[in-house]
Amino acid sequence: MKKGISIWSFPVQSLNRNFVLAKSAGFDGIELALDAEGEVSLNSKEKDLLAVKQSAEDHGLKLYSVASGLYWDNWLTDDSLAAREKAKDIVKRHLWTAKVLGADTILVVPGSVNADFAAPGKVVDYQDAYHRSLEAFLELKEEARSLRVSIGIENVWNKFLVSPLEMRDFIDRIDSPYVGSYFDVGNVLFNGYPEQWIKILGHRIKKVHFKDYRVQAGGLHGFVDLLAGDVDYPAVMEALKKIGYDGWVSAEMIPNYKHFTETIIYNTSNAMDRILGRK
Repeated sequence: MKKGISIWSFPVQSLNRNFVLAKSAGFDGIELALDAEGEVSLNSKEKDLLAVKQSAEDHGLKLYSVASGLYWDNWLTDDSLAAREKAKDIVKRHLWTAKVLGADTILVVPGSVNADFAAPGKVVDYQDAYHRSLEAFLELKEEARSLRVSIGIENVWNKFLVSPLEMRDFIDRIDSPYVGSYFDVGNVLFNGYPEQWIKILGHRIKKVHFKDYRVQAGGLHGFVDLLAGDVDYPAVMEALKKIGYDGWVSAEMIPNYKHFTETIIYNTSNAMDRILGRK
């Protein structure tokens, strides 16, 4: 498996400086993120994205996927048709951005029924959410196919697609080799077991996020450094090997510390080496 890290794990600074840090810490690649503004944004021109790609390559790093936090404000399941259309437009721009950067996968939140940490009090009917999201991906899969960039649907705290069986069947209903799962190990632990999800999702997994979670803490405070939580990483690795997964695994850390945030990058790299059996 290839060792990557999410750009969200880094201190807020230029991409070039973070590329230097990622390479120094021993990562093989970086997952970038599409933002509303910044170096990789909805308004980025092709030449600017190609410059980012070249900078990563100059540092010996692969840009293999692109995430985005824009889907927490723009739901594919929204009650508003205009809002849903805007969300679909973001996915299309997201796919194009990844194509230019040389990435083969984007991370998409499939919509929400509720996400209190992102939109307190906003609730969408579950059945409506399911049909709206499915309808969107049945359209978006054609854009993904034409660009040859996969959409990875992430399991997140959105009170939607809450079981591995439901996620599996949802992906199968879309029926495209360009739409699958972006499986987040840490997100599952709140109400399930990642090794079970991996077994059920199988070949549908496009990319994997590594996080850790301490169940007793609860809520967003439960996310901790790799190997400091309750994820059974030996079981996770065994499950990934059994389904034949040998792609990218990305550490997605949240540097909440006020000082020494760069230390997280090095600690995360060392923990991933242990998990992957490199040390």
